[in-house]
Amino acid sequence: MMNTYKAIKFSQFQIFIFVLVALVSAGNSAQTNHDVSAEMVESWMTELSNWGRWGDDDQFGALNLITPEKIIAAARLVQSGVSVSLAHNYSVVSGQSAQPAFDRQMTTIDVPGEFAMERISFSYHGSIHSHLDSLCHMAYKGEMYNGFSKSEVTDAGCQKLAITDVKQGVVTRGILMDIARLKGVDYLPPGTPIYVEDLEAWERIAGIKVGAGDVIFVRTGRWATPPGAGPGSAGLHASVAPWLKQRDIAMLGGDYANDVTPSGVEGNFLPIHQLTLVAMGIRLFDNLDLEALAVEAARQQRWEFLFMAAPIPVTGGTGSPMNPIATF
Repeated sequence: MMNTYKAIKFSQFQIFIFVLVALVSAGNSAQTNHDVSAEMVESWMTELSNWGRWGDDDQFGALNLITPEKIIAAARLVQSGVSVSLAHNYSVVSGQSAQPAFDRQMTTIDVPGEFAMERISFSYHGSIHSHLDSLCHMAYKGEMYNGFSKSEVTDAGCQKLAITDVKQGVVTRGILMDIARLKGVDYLPPGTPIYVEDLEAWERIAGIKVGAGDVIFVRTGRWATPPGAGPGSAGLHASVAPWLKQRDIAMLGGDYANDVTPSGVEGNFLPIHQLTLVAMGIRLFDNLDLEALAVEAARQQRWEFLFMAAPIPVTGGTGSPMNPIATF
């Protein structure tokens, strides 16, 4: 996959234009202040909040922004009928990373018959496996999205805001924001922050604008990053949070944890997680593999597509492993 990606290179002139647009956008962007303090994040928990927006008992959060009209419009984006998976293959080999691999036990090897069966258990939250976070995945000061108490999470699972809220699936417009391509590189070095001006520069280049009910996927090139490239991860800087609220996105996805690490906000490891999941009710796709999507989008020169995803509806689930699909 990585070799295929490298075969689709922009010309030096195109890269020059990309960088030039990024620089111009950085100078013109309304938000160029990258200094975010813990106090600012605290105030944004109220200022950017969607609590009560769709009712005091709402558990859908920003998924309310995906209207029937939005779904119909997204379906009309299908032109070539080419589908691409956004999931990274799940590892069944131990020792490939610090994250535990799938625990697989073949159950029919020594049993006569025609069927092969297996039992698999795993922990999907973390920094390796592609998954969707439920809104009950995170709380702040004892409260989850829309003011539901963290006490709703028990040994029996999440009694509120569980993954079953997404049982009907997600169908809407997806947008790839390929920031590695914007910078003219295969990958952003670990720890590289992505700012509002980067996202707006990509909008200018792609000729597309993020709007209400969209799901955006921010590519850093994580899976093209060579081993030993450095600590941390590239991702969205905390200063992007007001922009996400302004654009009214329905969901956010990235090829790592969405947050840049280190975050740059003292005392707050994952401010984007906190502000999206808890304040705005925006669910997150973590650890997606956007390499094949980047290849196909570049081949078609189209950065918007029909997006579909359906989690495993585990009662009380804090999330779900995912194989999201983009169709052009």
